[in-house]
Amino acid sequence: MPRTPMKPCKHPGCPLLTHNRFCECHVRLHVDDRPNASRRGYDSQWRKASKKFLKLNPLCKHCDKNGMLTPSTVVDHIIPHRGDKNLFWDKGNWQPLCKSCHDRKTRTEDQHPEYKY
Repeated sequence: MPRTPMKPCKHPGCPLLTHNRFCECHVRLHVDDRPNASRRGYDSQWRKASKKFLKLNPLCKHCDKNGMLTPSTVVDHIIPHRGDKNLFWDKGNWQPLCKSCHDRKTRTEDQHPEYKY
């Protein structure tokens, strides 16, 4: 039975051909160990709770501090839960943010966590 033709590796700048998505050199770099959103807890129960929270808190907290009135669209965990279900569902750890404020916060604070001992 004939095999499918080889195609270029999807890693940027790699000239090697492969039968898979990435060549053997780059397949280890592109392994996605992160579970999907539903497995991380963002399921129908979360969507229902976050929608209710946003109805009660319609304005972005960060924009409000700066004197702007922006509708909130995302429920943010103030302290990243990192899989801790108690912290995930603690409503005292939630804050309403607009998408741009949430993306900025996540990029700056959550991407490089500060460890306190």
